[in-house]
Amino acid sequence: MATTTATPRSRRYKTLRILRWILIIFFPLLVVVVAFALLRPLDVLWMAAEARLVLQGIQSRTTKIPVPGVGDVRVHYYEGGSGMPLVLVHGLGGRADDWVNLIPQLVRDHHHVYALDLPGYGRSEWPGNAKYSIAEEAGDVQAFMNKMGLQQTDLAGWSMGGWVAMQAAVNEPQRIRRLVIFDSAGLTFGLTWDPSLFVPNTPEKLQTLDDLLMPHGAPPVPKFVQRAIFQFEKKHGWVVQRNMDSMLMGDDLLDNKLGALKMPMLIIWGKQDHLIPVSEGEAIHHAVPQSELQVFDGCGHLLPEMCAKQVGPVVNGFLDEASPIGGRKAVIGSKAK
Repeated sequence: MATTTATPRSRRYKTLRILRWILIIFFPLLVVVVAFALLRPLDVLWMAAEARLVLQGIQSRTTKIPVPGVGDVRVHYYEGGSGMPLVLVHGLGGRADDWVNLIPQLVRDHHHVYALDLPGYGRSEWPGNAKYSIAEEAGDVQAFMNKMGLQQTDLAGWSMGGWVAMQAAVNEPQRIRRLVIFDSAGLTFGLTWDPSLFVPNTPEKLQTLDDLLMPHGAPPVPKFVQRAIFQFEKKHGWVVQRNMDSMLMGDDLLDNKLGALKMPMLIIWGKQDHLIPVSEGEAIHHAVPQSELQVFDGCGHLLPEMCAKQVGPVVNGFLDEASPIGGRKAVIGSKAK
C-alpha cells in the first residue's frame, strides 16, 4: 500500500498558515487588552486583585446596611474561609482589594474573613448625604456585622480603618474577641504633611504622597497611571476630602477613650512609616496595657500589602493564641528587641 508523507515545505506552509490565523484572531484582542490597560489601569489592577481572590475561593458579594440619616446603602465585600470570623476595614482612599496579599493567608489559617468596602469606597455606594466621619463609619462596620449575623468576631483595621475598628470596639467591646490595627490613626499627633495630598491633582502631590507611603521613597508613577488617578480623584475625591475634614475636626479622636478596650489587641506598625510614625503605635500600646506591639523594620505605611508575608504569620499567631500575653513589644526584621 502506498503512503504519503508531508514534505518539509508543506509542513512549513501549514505552520505559517496556523500562525497567520493565530495572529488574525488574537492580535486584535491583544490590542484591545493593551489599550484598555493604558486607558484604565486602575480597573485592571482591581480586576486582577479580585481574580486572585476568586481563584482562591474567596467570593465577591454585596449586601445592604442601614446608615442613619441616609437609608439603606449597598456595600461590597469579599468573603472566604471558615472558622472564627474576622472583619477587615481598609484605610482612607482605600478599598477591600487592598487586603489581597493578606486575605489568602488568613483564610488558609482557618479564619472566616470578611473584607468590606466602606460606603463611599471601592464598589460600595457613594451616598452624597453621608457624613463620612469615623463615628458613622464605625456604625457602618457594626451594621455590617449585624447583617452578617456576627455576634462576636475578630476585627482588624488599617490606617483610618484602624481608627474605625477601635471606635467600633469602644462602642461594643463585648462583641470583639480580638482587635488588630495596622499603622493606625486615632490619637492626636502633629501632621508633618499636607492633608490635600490624599486627593492628588498634580504629579508633584502624587509623588509626595507615594514617598510618604513607601519605606524608602517611591519610583515615579507612569504618566498614563497618573492620568487615571487624577480622573478618579476628580470624580470621587470628594469622599476622601469629606472624610479627612471630619477627622481633622478632632471630634472622633480616641485620646482617653482606649481604656474601654479590654480585649486582647495586636498593634502592628511599619518602622519606616512616614505618614503615621511608629510613636503613635507606642502611644496606643501604652494606653492599652493588654496590647502587643510588633514593629516591622524595612516596612512603611503599606505594611499589610508590601510586607504581607512577614505580617501574616504574626496576625495568625495572635488570633490563634489561647491566651495572648499583653505588654509584649518587638521589632521584627532587626536585631533590636
